[in-house]
Amino acid sequence: MQRSLLFLLCAAAPLMAQAADATDNALIERAVRDYIESQHEADPARMERGLDPKLAKRTYWQAADGTEFIMQTDFDAMVKVAKTYNRDGSKFPAQPRVDIKILDVDQRVATVKLSADEWIDYMHLYKNQRSEWKIVNVLWQYHDTARQVNKK
Repeated sequence: MQRSLLFLLCAAAPLMAQAADATDNALIERAVRDYIESQHEADPARMERGLDPKLAKRTYWQAADGTEFIMQTDFDAMVKVAKTYNRDGSKFPAQPRVDIKILDVDQRVATVKLSADEWIDYMHLYKNQRSEWKIVNVLWQYHDTARQVNKK
């Protein structure tokens, strides 16, 4: 009897792990979709749901004088972007490109690549104590890196 129970537990363990992985993957994707689709739909509540309040979003940028620097955006700025950037609905195509690749998940941390219409975002997420996946780091660039420069 004990051997049968042990066998069943051993056989079921990989299936339970796959179910947990599928659940985590769905929640990770939801956080990333909240991030990008909140910009498409001008929905700051979705942006807030997907981000950690300590978000650090960065990119490299070239100043008008040619010097390069790291430009940083925080949680509050991204919530404002979600509220205002596409308010008139003209910033994205009717069917925006959203390609999400979950590159790695290890317990409570994940790395994701988001390819959207104009840019690529590499994201780090973590699963908090409420089992919510939150984006805490973003490193991004335009597909056309020549756009990463101040024009003035």
